[in-house]
Amino acid sequence: MTKSKNIFLGKKILIYGMGKSGISSYKFLKNKAKVYLFDDNSKIIINSKLNQRLQNIKEVSKIKFDRIIISPGIDIYSCKLAKILKKNLSKIYSDLDVFYSFYKNKSITITGTNGKSTTAKILHEVLLSQKYDSRLIGNIGNPVLAEKQITKKTIFVIEASSYQLDYSKIFTSRYALILNITPDHLERHKNLNNYINAKFKLLDSQSNKSIALVKKNDPLIRKTLNKKRFKQKIIQVDTLKYDKIFDKVKNQYFQSFGNKENLSFILKISKILKLNNKNLLKTLNRFKGLKYRQQIIYEKKNLTIINDSKSTSFASSENLLKSLNKVYWILGGIPKKNDKFKLTKKNCKNFKAFIFGNNVKKFKKHLKNKMFVTNFLNLKDVLKNIFIAIEKDKLQKNIIFFSPAGASFDSFKNFENRGHYFNQVIKKLINDKR
Repeated sequence: MTKSKNIFLGKKILIYGMGKSGISSYKFLKNKAKVYLFDDNSKIIINSKLNQRLQNIKEVSKIKFDRIIISPGIDIYSCKLAKILKKNLSKIYSDLDVFYSFYKNKSITITGTNGKSTTAKILHEVLLSQKYDSRLIGNIGNPVLAEKQITKKTIFVIEASSYQLDYSKIFTSRYALILNITPDHLERHKNLNNYINAKFKLLDSQSNKSIALVKKNDPLIRKTLNKKRFKQKIIQVDTLKYDKIFDKVKNQYFQSFGNKENLSFILKISKILKLNNKNLLKTLNRFKGLKYRQQIIYEKKNLTIINDSKSTSFASSENLLKSLNKVYWILGGIPKKNDKFKLTKKNCKNFKAFIFGNNVKKFKKHLKNKMFVTNFLNLKDVLKNIFIAIEKDKLQKNIIFFSPAGASFDSFKNFENRGHYFNQVIKKLINDKR
């Protein structure tokens, strides 16, 4: 920690957003600066017992802040403090900036549209198996400022969203990974270029001593690389060419197209870090995957049920669909702006799509000419009808694939809540059949 150069020490700071990242920022900074709290939700402010919380916009506008730490979930152009923020754009920072200003440890930051949570979790487990003091932080694991007992040997594996990177000003990472880029979060970023630029801030901020790994066969990444000059060493990971070590990975989890891509990055960064291959393989072969991310929740000889509630776009669903056959695909929720389903009719000849929720028309538009499509009011009705269809179809092997390809907020608190509900309904339906 270098007190003389730290841009947050002793400053007057507003922390905007009292969720996990906001509260951890407050706890971290409260003895290092003059910190104030504000949230758009007045109930959160009233119920909070923390000192220095500001009750309304009038109270916020009376104070001249040196820094504003903004939670990733807040859109600065459509929030209660929008007018104040627009006048103070140069003062806006993220918790990643605070983290970097205090800890100059080696960090490996992973971003991309799909696969970042899984890749971050695998890498974290690999590093732990090799006796590293690895910490999994960011979008997955703890908020970046919640970690304790950090030493110079601590290595951080950070999952960074486009929102976090967009607000960051000084954060940089020794190793940066961009797994892939497909259109996402355009309702927030306004257009695809802004979204790509947010992701590439991770590379823009690196020094000539850093290393970046990016997907070679990704048109949007390739186009951006051709337009810019970068200081660091950039390694392009060919996710279509498989290393010899692939043959030694026996874990069925890595059979899907998306997880093979994730594995390509893990193997490449493992080489750079000179990790032990024997321990690496042990970790890969026992990796169980993430909850609600391509998670097999039921498997008998004629039926497999996969819970992929974390899927919020067509691209994330396609990653596993490519490797499946005879699928009852359940989707619904809030579709992403400009999202497109890219699999051909030939790829989908053994798929049946079951859509639930309020946005049936939007999903149908993409799928109706490629596969059988039907819709129901809610998830429970969908599952009841799929079980009826399975009995009628009399297939030897059936796969129920719950991969919504849309955000959960129309009916659920978050994707975890949606995934948990799916599991509960499945459990009841299967028990009723016994």
